[in-house]
Amino acid sequence: MATTKRPVGLLFDIGGVCVVSPFQAILDYEIANNIPPGWVNFSISRTSPNGSWHKLERGQIPMDAEFFAGFNADLQNAELWNQFHQQLAKKKGQTPGPVPPLPKVDAEWLFWEMMRISRTPDPHMFPALQKLKASGQYLMGALSNTVKFPDGHDFNKDVSGVRSQFDFFISSAHTGLRKPDPKIYQVAIQEMQALAKQRGLPEIHASDIVFFDDIGENLKGAKKAGMRTVKVTLGRIEDAVKELEKLTGLPLLEADQKARL
Repeated sequence: MATTKRPVGLLFDIGGVCVVSPFQAILDYEIANNIPPGWVNFSISRTSPNGSWHKLERGQIPMDAEFFAGFNADLQNAELWNQFHQQLAKKKGQTPGPVPPLPKVDAEWLFWEMMRISRTPDPHMFPALQKLKASGQYLMGALSNTVKFPDGHDFNKDVSGVRSQFDFFISSAHTGLRKPDPKIYQVAIQEMQALAKQRGLPEIHASDIVFFDDIGENLKGAKKAGMRTVKVTLGRIEDAVKELEKLTGLPLLEADQKARL
């Protein structure tokens, strides 16, 4: 990020930024089941915008047996598997050989493991969020591609306290918009502007907001909307917290975490 202008609003993705990344669950599953790493994410990304995963995150379909069947079918797309195999060979500098059999994926088990692992607050970012909120110096928002759990499900509860760190929470499944749809960034900007007005602050603009996300495509969408962005890297979330320290001037990393860096 080129500029260190002090932001007014801080906007955060949730999975892979504020909580443990569901991508870690995917990677662990692929390694444990001898599936080439990257296949599940490739399948999800290439079935956009009308794959079962994307419909669920836009709140268009319920989380039921039909969704899991559709998600499983997306992961059994032979044409996408062929494309992935070709891409994998190209990355390795190899001539593509015969396409191996499609790996079997227990889509329902994997989904719930992704949801389970992403209930855990990140040990670097979560304390930083608490300090930022306690400072009262910033407008704090969340912008996340999410799902709607069935009524009464335990995952509807904010047991970790992550959601309570934000002044507002924009959920794809509740707005019907999913990153990187340009419209969802406008919703976030409008929420920030309304919050600033409510608190008696001067009018703010998109450039007064810094957005943290772990997916490049989502960051590009935010940048096009005029926001500043910070890429959060899997396994290196402390780097994003250090960037937050530079932006805000606040000490956000715990003392023992600084000692390990």
